[in-house]
Amino acid sequence: MGNLCIIPARGGSKRIPRKNIKDFLGKPIIAYSIETALQSGLFDEVMVSTDDEEIAEVAKKYGAKVPFFRSEENSGDYATTADVLLEVIKKYEKSGKQFDDICCVYPTAPLVSSKHLQEGYRKFKYEERDTVFPVVAYTYPIWRGLLMDGEGKSSMIWPENRNVRSQDLETVYHDAGQWYWVQNQAFNEQKRLFTENSSSIILSSLEVQDIDLSSDWTIAEIKFSMLK
Repeated sequence: MGNLCIIPARGGSKRIPRKNIKDFLGKPIIAYSIETALQSGLFDEVMVSTDDEEIAEVAKKYGAKVPFFRSEENSGDYATTADVLLEVIKKYEKSGKQFDDICCVYPTAPLVSSKHLQEGYRKFKYEERDTVFPVVAYTYPIWRGLLMDGEGKSSMIWPENRNVRSQDLETVYHDAGQWYWVQNQAFNEQKRLFTENSSSIILSSLEVQDIDLSSDWTIAEIKFSMLK
């Protein structure tokens, strides 16, 4: 019983090769997720799910466990985070280990903080949620979003908002892509990270950076330096 942290880190990243162990301001980027999870004091075990020997060695160097390797089925481009978590949970159960709550922390989330993991966990337990994860507000009102047709013509998706003041439009949020607290039993039943009983904590745009391109990497390093 207790809490398990799962850090999913496959070896086959395409857009940024070897992304999960690429150097980020002096350390492999995955090290930040591992160290933050360990420092939070929330977990009975912090493990990395990977199909890659080098990632496994780096993970163990920074304090995570790699008790088994990920299956080939869940190492491809189309495996979801939920697929990976379910596989890990089942493998632990086969070895006789069960956990009440699971937290998935992404390996390329150097801006993740112990404070936010703890805040999310308090909300998760106090409100008895199936899942809790961080979100961030869109920096531009999506209600003024545009579409472009095949001829390059632009049109508003919601033209009724053309003359509405920005401050009068409702704030919309998106997943920060850092971590998810999930209640093990509910997750096994629903097999989803977002349910009708999910909730979130709100982060600032300075605390969030999705890393898909080399320019994203540079922005993340700048944000990290500003925060730390």
